[in-house]
Amino acid sequence: MKLATWNINSIRAREARLVGWLERERPDVLCLQETKVEDPGFPLQTLRSAGYEVAIFGQRSYNGVAIASTQPLTDVVRGFGDDPSDEEARAIAATTHGMRVVCVYVPNGQDLTSDRYPYKLAWFRRLRAYLERTAAPDQPLAVCGDMNVTPDDRDVWSPEKWQNQIHCSPPERAALAELAGFGLVDVFRRHHGDDKVYSWWDYRGVSFFKDQGLRIDLIYATAPLAARCTACTIDRTARKGQDASDHAPVIATFD
Repeated sequence: MKLATWNINSIRAREARLVGWLERERPDVLCLQETKVEDPGFPLQTLRSAGYEVAIFGQRSYNGVAIASTQPLTDVVRGFGDDPSDEEARAIAATTHGMRVVCVYVPNGQDLTSDRYPYKLAWFRRLRAYLERTAAPDQPLAVCGDMNVTPDDRDVWSPEKWQNQIHCSPPERAALAELAGFGLVDVFRRHHGDDKVYSWWDYRGVSFFKDQGLRIDLIYATAPLAARCTACTIDRTARKGQDASDHAPVIATFD
């Protein structure tokens, strides 16, 4: 069983790319972030024609998350249900392929001096609380998506340049570690030790060609699911070419 996560950075702009990638990789479950479209505009039929059932939680021009699966999606939940005033479409969960899947697009935070920074840290606390209310670490659970945080310096092309910058600040990393403390395993790191491999490269300059990236797209799994993970890779090929997303898909394989 293959589980993938991909910040698509506008599904309408990259619909053809997505279809081609699905034909090539055929994941059983795909979590998408930054779909950037309200639900009526989401290309449901495209994914259904490719053999997927889809659950969506969209927002005009910003955010947006979705889960696609080759099997039925049940018990679909959108958002955390903890703050009716928070209308940002950043989290969706469903049960499929014998596991609970939580797809998230964590706030970027913008800058350490921005009011979006404390919002980001609070969002992580809300996600941890959501897991405490709705999940258990001894059950098969995947939490995946664009976390907008590097777990540690192995996930940064230049720790010196990124020190105390957004995505790499100690409070962000502590918030991510607190989330993982629920009982989650970073399955990519489990298979790749200290390898420096990235999932996001800035559009500006030639960051991708110089491999000046960050690993901020993550797949976490509880112990029962992580024990079944036989491989986890980042598909750099999907980042290549004109009009590519600035993120590459992450793919985990489970037996």
